[in-house]
Amino acid sequence: MSLRLLCITAHPDDESGGFAGALMQAHERGVLTRVVCLTEGRAASNRGKTQSDDELALLRRNEFAKACNLLQITEGKVLDYPDGDLNRLDFFEVVTMLVEEIRRYRPQVVLTFGGDGGANLHRDHTMAGIFATAAFHWAGRSFFAPEQLAAGLSLYAPQKLYYSSTTFTISKFTEEAAVAPRVPITLTLDIADLQERKRQALEVHGSQGVLDRAGHLYQQFGHQEHYQLAAARKPELIGNEQSMFDGVVED
Repeated sequence: MSLRLLCITAHPDDESGGFAGALMQAHERGVLTRVVCLTEGRAASNRGKTQSDDELALLRRNEFAKACNLLQITEGKVLDYPDGDLNRLDFFEVVTMLVEEIRRYRPQVVLTFGGDGGANLHRDHTMAGIFATAAFHWAGRSFFAPEQLAAGLSLYAPQKLYYSSTTFTISKFTEEAAVAPRVPITLTLDIADLQERKRQALEVHGSQGVLDRAGHLYQQFGHQEHYQLAAARKPELIGNEQSMFDGVVED
């Protein structure tokens, strides 16, 4: 048996900007890491030198693959749900797909976005988190997707669910962002020793120019990542956490 972590994101570059530190720390302790990205990011405003949506999608898939390699992610997968329109999808269709991911991969820990949408308050981030939250809870319940059980999969309840949180916002809607409720912080990871590699992973996503727009914030805040423990199989056993894998057992 082994420890496994599943990270569910919306766009290529989310794994680097939102979760890289946690993913690298997990790898360092021998945890298998998997990222499922729901869209190709083909509707992005920043498009590099691409001339079409298809070119941008291919470029962003390649950037994702390179970043995953740099971050030593065990396995990364980009799906082709519509970028910018995750809120228009059939909720149960997407959750069913993610429940299958969880039942097959059997991660003890799941990472995703909270309802606020992350540092830029993106609605796709919100929806990725909503889909992932439902899948986290329903993968262990027999009422949901019984056809998967009939096909040979087993129920599986992950042990912990974490939402990404930040102490700043990069939303272009500054007045709204100033009053937007944010995900509270229950765990802060010190990633100072990994900050440079996280910066390199962000640079791999050159089409998005993240550091061109928010490099000053990364310089100030990039030595830490913040998370909220949103659900746990045995919450009564969890106190002041130092690691995402505090209290987690192999299963």
